[in-house]
Amino acid sequence: MTPRKKILIVGGGSSGWMAAAYLDAVLNRDGRKLADISLIESPDVPRIGVGEATIPSINHILAAIGIDEIEFLRRVDGTYKQAIKYVNWLHGRGESYYHAFGRYRETPIDTTSLDWLMSDRSMPFSETISAQPAICEALLAPKMFGKWDMGTRLPYAYHMNALKFADYLCEISTSRGVQHLLDHVVDIEMAESGDIAAVQTKSGERIEADLFIDCTGFAALLIEKKLGVEWVDCSQWLLCNRAITIQVPYEQSYPGYVRPNTLATAVSAGWIWEIPLQNRRAWGYVHSSEFVSEDDAEKELRNFVGPIGDAFPTRAVPFKVGYRAKSWVRNCVAIGLSAGFIEPLESTGLYLSDLAAVMMTEHFPYGDDMAPLAYRFNRILANRFHEILDFINMHYCLTRRTDTPFWREVQRPERVNERLKAKLDFWRSKPPTPADFEDQFFPGQADTPLPSGGLSGDHRTPVDTSGVFSLSSHEAILFGMDFLRAECDQWFGTERPASQVAKGIRSKLKVAAQKLPPHDAWLKRVAGMPDYPTTAQR
Repeated sequence: MTPRKKILIVGGGSSGWMAAAYLDAVLNRDGRKLADISLIESPDVPRIGVGEATIPSINHILAAIGIDEIEFLRRVDGTYKQAIKYVNWLHGRGESYYHAFGRYRETPIDTTSLDWLMSDRSMPFSETISAQPAICEALLAPKMFGKWDMGTRLPYAYHMNALKFADYLCEISTSRGVQHLLDHVVDIEMAESGDIAAVQTKSGERIEADLFIDCTGFAALLIEKKLGVEWVDCSQWLLCNRAITIQVPYEQSYPGYVRPNTLATAVSAGWIWEIPLQNRRAWGYVHSSEFVSEDDAEKELRNFVGPIGDAFPTRAVPFKVGYRAKSWVRNCVAIGLSAGFIEPLESTGLYLSDLAAVMMTEHFPYGDDMAPLAYRFNRILANRFHEILDFINMHYCLTRRTDTPFWREVQRPERVNERLKAKLDFWRSKPPTPADFEDQFFPGQADTPLPSGGLSGDHRTPVDTSGVFSLSSHEAILFGMDFLRAECDQWFGTERPASQVAKGIRSKLKVAAQKLPPHDAWLKRVAGMPDYPTTAQR
């Protein structure tokens, strides 16, 4: 029989409990038990909970753990998320566009993007490839009350209370045998081999493990404080480093609807999210402290929210954008903030923890030699991190806003990373197509190795395999930001036909108007959302 590996997760929160629940679900199932999993977290460290948006990949981890969707929505105050709506990102004059999750295909050869580029752009690009922008504008749920009979299902993710999600995963994990320890880690004991041997707790307990997972957030108690793995700063390309948040319960102010999408509105020194849950709306101003003071950021956020937020406190959440030179070193794996962070513009915070947990099961050390597994794990995580970094960087560098110092700064060439520059330059010679993500290395791209941190491993320049954001996602942002406007005038002339919506999308929208209920109505009937009286129309 294969000896069980002892896994100790240090730190809880969403990242720690996602790792515990997923590892247990995959490794210990169908009567087998490959790992003894324990999680230790401090009972006194405050948790950050500001609401959380996700991407559709979250559905995989929920299914793997065996979580019922409706029970999940009830337990985490969850709502559906079909898209992100971006407002004021191009010129700052009220313009908007959607990044929706779905794409309609009418024929095997999809010419929708080229058709739009050859049109007069009188209709937003996202509305020509998906029904979901219009469904979001109509505030409709992605689900019917009864059995689905509308053809291809609408893809979606969720908005949720991240603290309640962690608590729910804790409940599931411990009921299945994961050991939960509430104690302070005060010391980390090293073996002669250079591996971590054990942690010492404040209560005097010594806990050994074969594999340690560092979920201690930016503190990075194991991966950085003990193993000395350096943090690679990425703030040169993403300037925002703080968020000011505010939450308004529906008991005090319910607008009469629940948006089925996240809202991201560009303001003077960053952007403001709006995330609706079943019991509240949450806003957060993600900004750069170099361009706006904390007091002024709070004033700007409160002005955006309006009088409904006057009675509620704000909370400051500092963060840093970057990644660990290696996430897996010897017998320690960093997951969550200890491994890296990118501002939440595309809701990738939980995704990176989700990915790390999935990769841990695919690279689980059944034997004693972890080095080859760490080698591949680190490469995959590095590629995926830099894909997200490029994608978020792209939102900023394509702006044409010149109204504030922040927006002028993010357009400067030195604020665009080398990989993204090469992509954009190539796409100015031809629009993006699927082949661009096959073996991505473009003309003019520097073959710059990743920082090694003095550690062995794969340090090749990262590549974007479209593992997180598809071609459609890139097109949504590029064309939403009016990319290739001048080039299309040169290629196709300035007198071009009106933009068209595919017949299939028009049919879908006609049926949706008849069969899809308002998002809040679905949540009230199926997920148990309370029926709040409408008190504000904003």
